[in-house]
Amino acid sequence: MEAVLEQVEQLPALLVGARSALVRDWDSLTLDRALEWARYFQHVHDRFRTRPRLREVLGRRLRRAQPSLPLGFPHLGRCPQLLGLALLENRALPPAACRCLLRSLLQFPGEEAGPEPHSLALLARRKAASRLLALPSGLPRSPADMEPQLQAEAQLLLGRLREEGPEGEPAGESVGPPRWLSAVLEQLPLPRAFEVVAVALLGQGNGADQAGDGDGAGSSLEGNWASAIGDKCVAGPLLSWLLGNQERFYAFCLFLPGSLLASLAGHYSQLSRPYLDLLTGCGSHLLYDPLQGRWVINCPNKAVLSWEQLRERFTCLCQVSAVLKGQTQAALKLLKAQDGDFQVRGLSVWTDLLMELGTFL
Repeated sequence: MEAVLEQVEQLPALLVGARSALVRDWDSLTLDRALEWARYFQHVHDRFRTRPRLREVLGRRLRRAQPSLPLGFPHLGRCPQLLGLALLENRALPPAACRCLLRSLLQFPGEEAGPEPHSLALLARRKAASRLLALPSGLPRSPADMEPQLQAEAQLLLGRLREEGPEGEPAGESVGPPRWLSAVLEQLPLPRAFEVVAVALLGQGNGADQAGDGDGAGSSLEGNWASAIGDKCVAGPLLSWLLGNQERFYAFCLFLPGSLLASLAGHYSQLSRPYLDLLTGCGSHLLYDPLQGRWVINCPNKAVLSWEQLRERFTCLCQVSAVLKGQTQAALKLLKAQDGDFQVRGLSVWTDLLMELGTFL
């Protein structure tokens, strides 16, 4: 065991070296040895992951070897991915070694002698989609204008859902979120993860349970891309992941623009009611300020939508489809009636919203 611990201590040096100028002297043989060491560390992880005491010992030895690097036992299992990313990002890697690395990463299952070809192929595709392309700074105003980078990342996510499915089950047989899904999405900054999930869901829109009549803003995404993806059930795990945590869904709806959320609500009846409930909940936190002559947030410490944001999101919902417009109007009219059925401005936020939407009766 002591020999294994001494070998594990070399992992930080391997990762630091892969990001340094030392790789200028690497040839194909050196690269192969580095990849073999990465696979060995992954084997150590798989061997000891069910033994808590040994996991703790290995984690302590890693931290002792390089206190400045936040490495722990789980990093042993991801060593081939960590090493591959480090080398792909290092411009000092010679062209010959780089070509050898890319060939090893791009080999598909059954084509490589190594024990982990599938994970390496996934790594290469993720790298091509998210690292070698410049990530956009903001979300597009309409689903028809999605950036190619977002589409690429969404396709990668949908592809993994198709290929792997829930752990222990064939892909497509369950709509629940597989255990790996949260871990994958948490590797992205949270706003970016929301963007990727939204684009992936819109890419599946033509096979989803649609709440609208098909004339929504997201219809431009239906067609070649969605047909190429093909699986009608892979949206289920994404919806389960999104709706399975109330705080996550709340953040998702606060972050994304109203036009995109309205398109999602038009495609998925599972989302339309929770989203409408969230909007009406935000409306209940608005208070009319007669001195300013407008609705203001009466709980500054709570993340809620302003009057302007709320009006814009309700407007988007009414523009997606006739069905969703009817649901939105019915919900607002019911709230207006429960609030006293006022017909003048400044007394009920629901009355004012209906007036703004041009549907006041």
